[in-house]
Amino acid sequence: MKITRLTTFLVPPRWLFVRIDTDEGISGWGEPVVEGRAHTVAAAVDELSDYLVGKDPRHIEDHWNVMYRGGFYRGGPILMSAIAGIDQALWDIKGKHLGVPVHALLGGPVRDRIRVYSWIGGDRPSDTARAAKEAVARGFTAVKMNATEEMHFVDTHAKVERVLENVQAVRDAVGPEIGLGLDFHGRVHKPMAKVLMRELAPFKLMFIEEPVLSDHLECIPELASISPAPIALGERLYSRYDFKRVFATGGVDIIQPDPSHAGGITETHKIAMMAEAYDVALALHCPLGPIALAANLQLDAMCHNAFIQEQSLGIHYNAGNDLLDYITDRSVFAYDNGYVSMPTGPGLGVEVNEAYVTERSAVGHRWRNPIWRHSDGSVAEW
Repeated sequence: MKITRLTTFLVPPRWLFVRIDTDEGISGWGEPVVEGRAHTVAAAVDELSDYLVGKDPRHIEDHWNVMYRGGFYRGGPILMSAIAGIDQALWDIKGKHLGVPVHALLGGPVRDRIRVYSWIGGDRPSDTARAAKEAVARGFTAVKMNATEEMHFVDTHAKVERVLENVQAVRDAVGPEIGLGLDFHGRVHKPMAKVLMRELAPFKLMFIEEPVLSDHLECIPELASISPAPIALGERLYSRYDFKRVFATGGVDIIQPDPSHAGGITETHKIAMMAEAYDVALALHCPLGPIALAANLQLDAMCHNAFIQEQSLGIHYNAGNDLLDYITDRSVFAYDNGYVSMPTGPGLGVEVNEAYVTERSAVGHRWRNPIWRHSDGSVAEW
């Protein structure tokens, strides 16, 4: 079997798909994207195709190493996301060729289903109590919300009070048993993270995500000593070598690599196994499309330390198109009492609606994250 072509599709709301075709008529799909840099990743996929066309798609480990090690410069969000989508598509081909799901090729499932959580609110947290109640009414047993708007290095206690009021409103709306993740989104710097984490201690949070940017890993042990909430991070880390620093530094309880950013199924599986050796849980990052979610679930099926899965159905970014629009069988992602079952179809376990992908790729997108500024005019973390 030989690879004949790689084709990328830029589709709304902010996604990039890749299809890898072979001379035996089997095609595989992946989702290589950096949100806000989709065109750049598409160019990287095109560059990598120079090596891949004509090769046997089943030699996944070797292709991964060539894509990663074959260039003098390596790592980073663009290259690793391009590799990630290609890797997903290669696993999709191999599973389809053998008639089994990807997880069957990597040791088989350790679970039949996994808990999922729903995003509530938008970039700026507001009306989250109502959104939380609606999510629980749809069967979710866990939700996640942004903690705060922009926050300066040292900011006002009024902003801290607004965070506490929002979290209290959600707790009042859904009760103490619903899991509540609070995403600081890297918007908070160490001085205010210390204040917030101390004040949030009574709320019994499921986790606090990115209390500070992963650039500041040395702060994490100090912050972990302040709050009883598990600390989660990792969506902006791209390889096992990035995560090696996380485990060496300590203080992180949950890692959140994104299989569309962190080198695909091949690399994310290795990262998850490293985490298990440190007794660290896995909660894969996935505010993306259906191909990415399918790849995430293949990993969830076989990673013992996976405990919950992010998914994007109804998320505030999904304007114009949503998670289920690009697949033919929407029941693959049927959520039941806060859980989703592992896909059992061959490859990634989803059938992409190619005609609709082609139609929407004619529309495309130029999604960019907002640029925020503090009251003094300086640029704020989004």
